[in-house]
Amino acid sequence: MFKKFQPSTDISGQTPPKSSVQRSIRAAVLSQWKIEPETLEQIWPKKESLIHVKCREHISIYTVHNEPLFFQHFDGPIYPTLRLLHKYPYILPKVGVDRGAIRFLLAGAHMMCPGLTSAGGYLPPPDGALPAGAIVAVHAEGKEHAVAIGVTKLGTEEMKKVNKGVGIEIATHLGDDLWAVQTL
Repeated sequence: MFKKFQPSTDISGQTPPKSSVQRSIRAAVLSQWKIEPETLEQIWPKKESLIHVKCREHISIYTVHNEPLFFQHFDGPIYPTLRLLHKYPYILPKVGVDRGAIRFLLAGAHMMCPGLTSAGGYLPPPDGALPAGAIVAVHAEGKEHAVAIGVTKLGTEEMKKVNKGVGIEIATHLGDDLWAVQTL
C-alpha cells in the first residue's frame, strides 16, 4: 500500500476532522483493536486534535502532533502504524511467519498460509482463533517486534486446514515508505 509513497507529491491536503468524526474514529479504533479506552487515551488524548492527511489512492493517515498514528484505505479498517505498534505491541493479535518468509515479507509480499503454518510460524490456538478480516501484527521467527501489519484473508483455523494461498494481506511492513516517514 505504501510502495513509492512520497509525502511531497502524494499528500493532497491536511485538515482537522470535526469532533463528531473524531468520536467515530475513536469508537472504530476501540471496536477493531484489542485496546482499552485508557490506552487509547495515552496514544491519542481527547484534548489533542487529530489531523486527517489525505493521500493518493484514497489513503487517509491520521496524525497527532505531526506523528502518524493510524491509516485507512477508503472506508476500510483503521490500521495502526508500525511505530505505534512497536510502542504498544499488545493492541493487535499476533501471528508469526517462519524464517523463509521474512525476505518476501520485507519486500512487501502478502503472506502465504505455508509460511504461517510451518514449524517457525505461529497462529493462535483454536480457542483464540481469528476470523477472516481481522487486523493482525505479523512477527518474524526470532524477532521481538512486529515486522508488518495485515488483514487475514481466511480464518486462522481455515489457514491450518487449507495450507495454501494468501493467508494475510499485508498493509504496511518494516522498511516501506510509511515506516520512513516519522513526521508529516
